[in-house]
Amino acid sequence: MTRNAPPSIPGTPVFTGVQAVRGYALNHLCYSLNDAANRATFKDDPMAYCARYNLTPEQTEAVRSLNVLAMIAAGGNVYYLAKLAGVYGLGVQDIGAQQTGVSLEEFKQKLLEAAH
Repeated sequence: MTRNAPPSIPGTPVFTGVQAVRGYALNHLCYSLNDAANRATFKDDPMAYCARYNLTPEQTEAVRSLNVLAMIAAGGNVYYLAKLAGVYGLGVQDIGAQQTGVSLEEFKQKLLEAAH
């Protein structure tokens, strides 16, 4: 790996500076959900809220479908995406299950097995 080349982890999107720039609007939207009034506004009309933050069509569709993998591919940072997931009552384990392509119960079981 050269100094300027982004790291490569097979099967894992790496959050680089390029991804940070690409995902700025999406991450900004997610950060705004720290405020209860913003969460209520988002819940009332998620697509209008996306438009307010100038999300790309790809980002808007990822939010609409609550597809965390698509949000990450569109520049989303998992730490910010957790704020959005929380609006829907999802936790980090729900995100992990989606990322690994298994059910929440299967993901929890994998965590338990890895701990022993």
